[in-house]
Amino acid sequence: MRTKINHVTVVTMDEQFHVYENGYVVLEGNTILETGEGEGPADADGTVDGKNGILMPGMINTHCHIPMIPFRSLGDDCPDRLRRFLFPLELEAMNRELIGQSTRYGVCELLLSGVTSVLDMYYFEDQVAAACEEMGIRAYVGQTIIDMETCDSKNTDQSLAMCEELIRKWKGHERIRPVVAPHATNTNPPEVLKAAYELAERYDVPYTLHVSEMDYELEMFREKYDQTPAEFLYGLGVLGERTIAAHCIHMTDRDVEIFRETGAKISHCIGSNTKSGKGVCPLRDLKAAGVAVGVGTDGPSSGNTLDLFHQFRMIPAFQRTRYHDRSIFTARDVVAMGTIEGARVLGAEKETGSIEPGKRADLTLIETESVNMFPVYDPYSAIVYSADASNVDSVWVDGRQLVKGHRLRFADLSAERKALDGMMKEFREQSVKYADIR
Repeated sequence: MRTKINHVTVVTMDEQFHVYENGYVVLEGNTILETGEGEGPADADGTVDGKNGILMPGMINTHCHIPMIPFRSLGDDCPDRLRRFLFPLELEAMNRELIGQSTRYGVCELLLSGVTSVLDMYYFEDQVAAACEEMGIRAYVGQTIIDMETCDSKNTDQSLAMCEELIRKWKGHERIRPVVAPHATNTNPPEVLKAAYELAERYDVPYTLHVSEMDYELEMFREKYDQTPAEFLYGLGVLGERTIAAHCIHMTDRDVEIFRETGAKISHCIGSNTKSGKGVCPLRDLKAAGVAVGVGTDGPSSGNTLDLFHQFRMIPAFQRTRYHDRSIFTARDVVAMGTIEGARVLGAEKETGSIEPGKRADLTLIETESVNMFPVYDPYSAIVYSADASNVDSVWVDGRQLVKGHRLRFADLSAERKALDGMMKEFREQSVKYADIR
């Protein structure tokens, strides 16, 4: 079946950054067939009137912890809350069923804000994979490996085995891609980080972890190894083209060179990084070195939203402030980070990230009829500086329209929220003990 979307400004994000101001896109099944100026071919089986909206590639969230929805707005102003109550409360109150339903609700938020691909990293990741598969989103799912007891494993041997089982079950799926996800440089011993990377190599899947995020992480590596976390990972041999390092806030010139040399990639999470006062990643230096950088929201506990629009407008604001240069990180640069660059980070640039014939039909339509979307002189600027999730009218993943007229087509948001609310009784009871933590 051929579907034509017309009367739109098509922001392709192809190599030439073509923009078709009065354009169209034709989909056939799960694939983009053609795009260009004008009305398009007359032989489509169905037509979607874009009403002068902006049609862009589906946005790509390269670092997330979707199931942490129950933690949102809990202890937001608490210093070092990861160790003081997030880790303990996860162990006490998170379980397979709660993680599954939290994922369903989180995917609703992702889709309604125009995100079509997401890399997730959490526990009971087989449940996350199943929920993402059912909800229709494209997902990269990583079983967390961490050197402590968690809600789904007693030790790293068990979580490594769970990760391998996840890979065997989901590798080869059209939309769900398994990932090896050791938690961080400082929460696993070197031999576990190495074993996890060998697992990723054996099955040819991505490898992701938190890197150079925490002050105490940097202090530990300086005191124990006289190295930065990036130098340490380089010495271990776990930085390569399959490596996706989240955060990378505290990077030296040598760290930047290491990432350039190895082809390791970065997920930039400006919202959570600055909310916690951790610092601002040196994006200008990384981009100048040719390092691939995508955009991540982090979890709904860390950044409070799974909406990439919030991240988009923060990126130029903080980079220009850091470098005192308004000319850097144009709106087009930011949209690229959220689409085609995000696809490069995931190793999926031949499949998604731009509107080009032969690529998967992952698309987001932003309406321009709302009060905040007039006038539009530059579609890139409108996406980065004017739009927000409320302007997402329609979303297609793999050619299937999952959002239409600002509403989910195959899920009931109120029912998903009610189901999650009903599952959170024990979580809320356990969280009371942390209510006054400061």
